[in-house]
Amino acid sequence: MDEKEPNKNDSALPEKKPGKKDSPLSRLLWTLLFLVIAAATVWAVTSQNRSFSVAEFLAYIRNADPLPLALAGLCAFGFVAFEALTLRCACEPFGHKVPFFRGITYSSADIYFSAITPSATGGQPACAYFMMQNGLSGTAATAVLLANLMMYTLALLVVGILSMLLCPGLFWSYGIFPRFLILLGIGLQAVLAVFFTLLIRNEQLLRKICLGTIHFLCRIRLCRKREKWTGNVERTMKEYGGCVGEMRKHKGMLGRLLVLNILQRVSSISVTLFVYAATRGWSGGQKIWAMQGFALVGSNAVPIPGAMGVSDYLMLSGFKQMMPEQAAANLDLLSRSLSFYFCIVFCGLWVLVNYLMLRRKGKKC
Repeated sequence: MDEKEPNKNDSALPEKKPGKKDSPLSRLLWTLLFLVIAAATVWAVTSQNRSFSVAEFLAYIRNADPLPLALAGLCAFGFVAFEALTLRCACEPFGHKVPFFRGITYSSADIYFSAITPSATGGQPACAYFMMQNGLSGTAATAVLLANLMMYTLALLVVGILSMLLCPGLFWSYGIFPRFLILLGIGLQAVLAVFFTLLIRNEQLLRKICLGTIHFLCRIRLCRKREKWTGNVERTMKEYGGCVGEMRKHKGMLGRLLVLNILQRVSSISVTLFVYAATRGWSGGQKIWAMQGFALVGSNAVPIPGAMGVSDYLMLSGFKQMMPEQAAANLDLLSRSLSFYFCIVFCGLWVLVNYLMLRRKGKKC
């Protein structure tokens, strides 16, 4: 992989501090849980449709139009590529020039570990690990990932609004529970967007949260040496404020991050659109895109690894309004295979290879 470039702002950044690594056992347990839920989800989708057969599903793939199907695969990779571009952009204020393939490592770490853990932010420590191995300070990495997380939530809100505007009456065609999940997803993203915006705009809020947490843990005697921890927080917040200030000097950067995050969501949603076009034609494509948008927003309301099960439930709730059960199950399985499962396999292998190279060569990835 590429060597580390000199960091123009090294003198202004805090020294790198080693982070606490997850144990191999915990990673293995999360991976096993991911596999169990994935298998259960596929079983649930296929078992609900009594007429489903593997032979018919394979024939469904063989009969698909190759061009739209290839575009669906390209959009699946676009989900990884656009996050890589986003993280490259966010690292620029710190003089950390990130080659594209190194950005793929950052995004793959974020996507893979977020998919196998309940929280959508589960991949951020892994992403920060690779960033720090390439010379970015821990505090700067935190600021970069927090900015990206803020734009992630805003992008999901934009997707929800776009889906409503594309098909205004579609939302009301869902059942009560799917509508509840969609609205809950939109509401949670709105709250998170406000919260993360405050953290970026007002670092004193983050300081108060950290100090309040330390005070609470000391009160219940789970934490000792309050003065030591308080001093660490004050020192870190001073460094964090400097990093956020550095990002604010680059006007328009947050806007670029938002655009790239929106393009990432659009790319992911368009996988289903192109699979639908490859198997059933373009008629009704606008409705399919909006249904996938609702599934994306609604699935973020439930803390399940990769939103597995919830996303499929919302997709099938929409697809069954337009096509027979068998066709809806086939569309769900093929589009999810491209946009999620194959993407996770690619990201996992990419991260594994880069991690092994890092360990073997003993130099920056």
